Amino acid sequence: MELYLDSVNLDEIKEASKLGYLTGLTTTPTFMVRDGVQDIDARMLELAGYVNILQVEALGNTAEEILDEAQRLIGIGLDPQKTVFKIPISLEGTRACKMLVDKDLMVNLHLVYTVQQAYMGFAAGATYICPLVGRLQDQGHDALGLIYDCVDISRKYNYDSKIMFSSVRNVEHIRNALNIGVQTITVPWKILKKLTDNHFTEIGTNQFIEDTRIMTGRVSDAARRGDVKIDKSAKISDALLMMTKSKLGAVAVMDENDTVFRIFTDGDLRRLLNEKDGSVLDMQLHTLGSHSSVFVDANATLFEAKNLCKEKGVDNLIVMSGSEFIGLLDIQDLI
Repeated sequence: MELYLDSVNLDEIKEASKLGYLTGLTTTPTFMVRDGVQDIDARMLELAGYVNILQVEALGNTAEEILDEAQRLIGIGLDPQKTVFKIPISLEGTRACKMLVDKDLMVNLHLVYTVQQAYMGFAAGATYICPLVGRLQDQGHDALGLIYDCVDISRKYNYDSKIMFSSVRNVEHIRNALNIGVQTITVPWKILKKLTDNHFTEIGTNQFIEDTRIMTGRVSDAARRGDVKIDKSAKISDALLMMTKSKLGAVAVMDENDTVFRIFTDGDLRRLLNEKDGSVLDMQLHTLGSHSSVFVDANATLFEAKNLCKEKGVDNLIVMSGSEFIGLLDIQDLI
């Protein structure tokens, strides 16, 4: 199924063209007005530079006027082999369609609302027959039934015209188009961007990214380095202030040689408050004594660090590079 972008907005078109697989672009005068375009010819020539196929309006009251407008557009620089001339369905429109097709030009007979209109487009040899699904549904009509009938007729009678599903309002319309079997669809950018979205896909992707990070990432890349160490002469209140700044539940307590004396955690604070009477905030950290902290090499993988936390039953690791203190690694950085 061919995929067209339905827009004249340059920002949208530039972004969508990066996809590399759009069939082309459909435009309307209404879009031009909404986008504030003042020089329509200049905008069409600019748009043609971004897409393989550009569909533009060719209007007129008679077939001859429509033909003249198509020729004028070619004259300003639109490539006749890469331009589809959009003509509202009418008796004169179908006559103009036949005249243009006989000149090996492509035509989209659009604003189709009935099977009879579609039939006249088939008979005239239109490249595209374009019912407007959203607009029909807004009026309470069975738009999907019309699309189904058009596809069925084109197959039954072997017409070469492609049915274009247009006036797309939601992602469900894309599923409808695929299920019915139209040959082409034109989609607004805001809808096109949603077609790859899925909550479960997002969850799975994030899990893969995180698992890859854990398996290949290094401790040195994840280590917290700012506001994570404090002199052992400092008070517990100072340690709490530093933990608040770093948003970590631990701080490395260093001795006078700037080597690790111990690690102080929010768990240590809770135990102290439970064991001792009165305030503990004024206690100096060295009075707590040293204890065996869990160290991890800065070059270790995050996977190894995660297993170490699990093995030792700790939430924080002291990151070292040889004898040099690097920082702290919190279990939350590994989940």
